[in-house]
Amino acid sequence: SPPGLLLLTSFLLHVKEDRASPTRLVCDDRLIHKYIMEAKDMEKRVSQCQALPALSCPAVLPLVDFTFQQWKSKSNETKRREILCDLALLVGAAAGARGQVSQECGARQLRQLYRKANSFFLLLQTFSWEAGHWEPSCSPHSMEQTHVTSIFLTYRQLVQGKLRFFFHDLAKVLCE
Repeated sequence: SPPGLLLLTSFLLHVKEDRASPTRLVCDDRLIHKYIMEAKDMEKRVSQCQALPALSCPAVLPLVDFTFQQWKSKSNETKRREILCDLALLVGAAAGARGQVSQECGARQLRQLYRKANSFFLLLQTFSWEAGHWEPSCSPHSMEQTHVTSIFLTYRQLVQGKLRFFFHDLAKVLCE
């Protein structure tokens, strides 16, 4: 389908731009640290934007906290699906907030967050240990927030937490 082809093309251009193949992303831990620093930087920059409005339509954000013990007990496929659900909510929250924030600084940061979260979303769909493809039929634990900065906080926590540990777990399997 043309929209799917457009998404795939934009993803491939993004991956080529960052020179990050899925295996390189997992096996070179400097890349995940780069993405963590980018998430922290985006969060800092959006907090410096002047007069960000409260969202009239609250953003639905995933609850991304977890205990390490629970995380270790899950299969890689379960972890991947959980992160995909979290990213789907984050991408939707960023898209919804973009339509409500006309201030240039906030809008620019939301566009960047949308692109980054969507890139991870598309990338994680390429990893699969079970037959079939990912279906957006998940219902992660979520909360509603009216502050734009909450979207950035949640994204940073997801990248710094679940994504980093997931890539660490994958590295044990994929990297020599």
